[in-house]
Amino acid sequence: MLNVAIIGSGPAGYYTAEGLLKSFGDEVCIDIIDRLPTPFGLIRAGVAPDHQSIKAVSRRFEATSLSANVRFVGNLSVGDGVTIEELLQLYHAVVIATGAPADRKLGVPGEELPGVVGSAAFVGWYNGHPDFATIAPPLDTDSVAIVGNGNVALDVARILAKTPGELSGSDIAAHAADALAQSRVRDIHIVGRRGPHQVGFTPKELGEMGELQRAYPVIEPADFPPAVADAALDPGLRKVVGFLREFAGRPPRRDAPVRIHFHFFAKPVAVEGDGKVERLRLERTALTQDGQAIGTGDTYAIACGMVVPCIGYRTSPIPGVPYDAALGRFANADGRVAPGLYCVGWARRGPTGTIGTNRPDGFMIAEEIAADAPDGDRAGPAGLDRLVAERDLYVVTFRDWQKIDAAEVARARTGAPREKFVRVDEMIEHSRS
Repeated sequence: MLNVAIIGSGPAGYYTAEGLLKSFGDEVCIDIIDRLPTPFGLIRAGVAPDHQSIKAVSRRFEATSLSANVRFVGNLSVGDGVTIEELLQLYHAVVIATGAPADRKLGVPGEELPGVVGSAAFVGWYNGHPDFATIAPPLDTDSVAIVGNGNVALDVARILAKTPGELSGSDIAAHAADALAQSRVRDIHIVGRRGPHQVGFTPKELGEMGELQRAYPVIEPADFPPAVADAALDPGLRKVVGFLREFAGRPPRRDAPVRIHFHFFAKPVAVEGDGKVERLRLERTALTQDGQAIGTGDTYAIACGMVVPCIGYRTSPIPGVPYDAALGRFANADGRVAPGLYCVGWARRGPTGTIGTNRPDGFMIAEEIAADAPDGDRAGPAGLDRLVAERDLYVVTFRDWQKIDAAEVARARTGAPREKFVRVDEMIEHSRS
């Protein structure tokens, strides 16, 4: 029997489990370990709460969790509760699927000022992640600057711009819904170093920006290259640029008090303010022949009370695991970190791709484990259970998670799919019921 531990219960972890089941069938036992009592990682705490259709993939992962060969082991921290070295002794293979939960820094003066809120923290706040539920984003400001030209920037802008009614069918955390309902934000600025032809938006997410009840996009027509240049773009990006051009041609909406300004060809050079964020200083950029943005020396400032960098993420190091600090992920060769130790998903390749991108990644790692043909006896799940008992640790099973899930669904406000618990002790209490 092959014993495998997967650290992290997000999409990369579950797709790896699927791949292992396909490769080994009944000849594998899989423990999916997570430091939180709740599974599904990014699906629960990263996907925007108003994108419920994307969250539906969790039903697929639930089926995997209920397989006879798979266990969910929640509320167990690797590095504190157990170590990598101990897991490598207990399992034939250990796969790290922890994602990339830490924000990349802007790298400019003033970014430590109060009012700079990383996208991981802000997204975690409105999604009810226990690590970020108690932060208090400064929504008593008229203006917010969002740095980045990817879908996370659009998510943050959209959540800031939506009305309470537009969010009523989402699973946004109650504390965030209440705070956003009282928000004073009227100008949202999305800042990108390059131009419309270089954005990382996808058509669906960008299209939503033109359908908001109380907000509308503002784009300078002069930021676009000649329309004939759009023909060289791939179809998805061409559709995105089509939306941007259409937004640029719209007149202002007098019935919409919130404006979403797209600033192209601008890079942050400083966050300024007296003890808190008051301005974001930007330098105008120009593109080189190979598409890189370089500063022109011409600067201007956006008045704002909050800056949300959405410029990418980094994997958090784990003691005992080689780490590539320059790339912000674990050091690996096609997913192999060390004998018996692998990494997958964002922990392997960095924060790129969609949720579905993790499926071929997970299946690839499963095939590598099969190719490495680990042998010898390992204690596997029984050995982990002994360590947990010896250390008097409380772990959450998938059946326990189902109790938490049922309690969240039962306490949902009208029209919402659930009301999440945002404290670990609340989750544990309901898991014991």
